Amino acid sequence: MAYWGQFPAYVPVAERRKAAARAMAKLEKQRGRPATPVVIEGRHIATTFWGVSWCQNLENYSDFATRLPRGRSYARNGSVVDLGIEPGKVRALVQGSALYTVEIDLAALPAERWKKVIAACAGRIGSLLGLLRGELSSEVLAVLTQPKTGLFPAPREISMRCSCPDSAVMCKHVAAVLYGVGARLDTAPELFFTLRQVDQAELIGAADVRTVLGKAGASGRKQLPAGKLGALFGIELTDVELPTAPRPARRRPPAASGRKPRRYAGR
Repeated sequence: MAYWGQFPAYVPVAERRKAAARAMAKLEKQRGRPATPVVIEGRHIATTFWGVSWCQNLENYSDFATRLPRGRSYARNGSVVDLGIEPGKVRALVQGSALYTVEIDLAALPAERWKKVIAACAGRIGSLLGLLRGELSSEVLAVLTQPKTGLFPAPREISMRCSCPDSAVMCKHVAAVLYGVGARLDTAPELFFTLRQVDQAELIGAADVRTVLGKAGASGRKQLPAGKLGALFGIELTDVELPTAPRPARRRPPAASGRKPRRYAGR
């Protein structure tokens, strides 16, 4: 491989895509499981509330401004060949001139800040499904996205590492992975709460959790087993106790704002 100074020579996008496909096939063979690449179809990196808000939060910080554009290009062209999200961690492989390892750590959301968000949202979120879909009032959206007091991380809460030779704190491979997280939140918004290490059910309250469970009551509607819901949202619901006495009439949740999330195509 040719190098100019300490950096590898530029590799055209088509060649990177071929190399990325080979890397994914090799990963699948080594691990015995499919790779989890970031696949972005169409013009938009993200189209849902959680994905769009994640990307916009990144761009709100001047610390990240100079490196994000190259990262968008890498994310769009399929260079993020494997991306995994765990509590407080993102681990990914990015195909550039070589296959690079990216590690991103996020500090846990401070407990006091989380309590304030819960208090501000009390009674305003109708269900877990509505929360994860971003079907929320403008007041709740403002609470969740408020800089410094909301749920989205500031630069000081993010630690980044890449195996490439670029000495910048945020290289283009790291930036691609950060945008990849936004794309992943479109299809798995519950992973946002995994990253921030908080339980999304706490924003709802026990009464509404029972509602989402669909326990049969006077209406006789079919119930959704707690185990399946827990698997769907990544939360533990098996120990929820249901009242034996008739439940009081449920308060009608506030009407959603009806505002649809803007599609995010990047700047």
